[in-house]
Amino acid sequence: MTPSAIPHFTLNNGVKIPVIGLGVFQTPPAETTAAVLAALETGYRHIDTAAAYGNEREVGEGIRRSGIARDEIFIETKIWVTDYGFDETLRAFDTSSAKLGVDTIDLLLLHQPMVGMLDKTVAAYRALEKLLADGRVRAIGISNFTPTILTRFLPQITVTPAVNQIELHPYFAQVANVKANHDARILTQAWSPIGGITHYYGSAATSTFTDTTIAAIGQQHGKTPAQVMLRWHIQQGRQVIPKSTKAARIAENFDVFDFELSGAELAAIDALDKGVRGGPDPDQPQPGFLKYPIPGA
Repeated sequence: MTPSAIPHFTLNNGVKIPVIGLGVFQTPPAETTAAVLAALETGYRHIDTAAAYGNEREVGEGIRRSGIARDEIFIETKIWVTDYGFDETLRAFDTSSAKLGVDTIDLLLLHQPMVGMLDKTVAAYRALEKLLADGRVRAIGISNFTPTILTRFLPQITVTPAVNQIELHPYFAQVANVKANHDARILTQAWSPIGGITHYYGSAATSTFTDTTIAAIGQQHGKTPAQVMLRWHIQQGRQVIPKSTKAARIAENFDVFDFELSGAELAAIDALDKGVRGGPDPDQPQPGFLKYPIPGA
């Protein structure tokens, strides 16, 4: 598939985002540039990073080495909680922009809601609104916000978030969160979309990659479990950011546009939901997050 033919979702402000991007969470900086290059050579045109990942600089290097025009690549990053507050967030944008080596960021998110410091979270989002108004970012959003937090947060801001990036895979479908996002005209973006985080549930836990239902559906289409899960998301209107550092796996994850799941297959995957979260619970205070300040550019 040519990059120009990659399907897109349209955000609530009219900006278009590819339905699939490369995530670089937990990708070591030394491996990030090569992974980004492999993705862009495969045809990806969206890269998702974050200040807290410690690899924004290497993402920018991969984009530059690709030789692809800046306006053809959708760059997403996130502000970490230690930089919440209006002025602090504006400075954090400058830091991320410098590390990435770009003047404009396509999508800028708040990385966590931080329920114990919602006032600073709101102030940080108001800084995002200013960056949007000034043309420094093309779209703004949030990450790991639950319906409970959205109910408190949305009345205090002016610009509805374009995206809410949340943990979402067949074993943790977050139906209520997806509905809350949809009702507010916020695109759901899935992190751990193929359930890699399920490896950490415990040695006896079933991984999404070995789930018999997903495997059987894949066999029907000549596709891998990862490709089935990504197709499940995309057909249900969710943007996905699978991660890998292996070129072959990066290419495999992108090869999801030549088949379609039936309604019965989608429902069978929906029925796998265990309601088990792998990451931190956003509705609970996370003071440990404040122990990891972001270094300057």
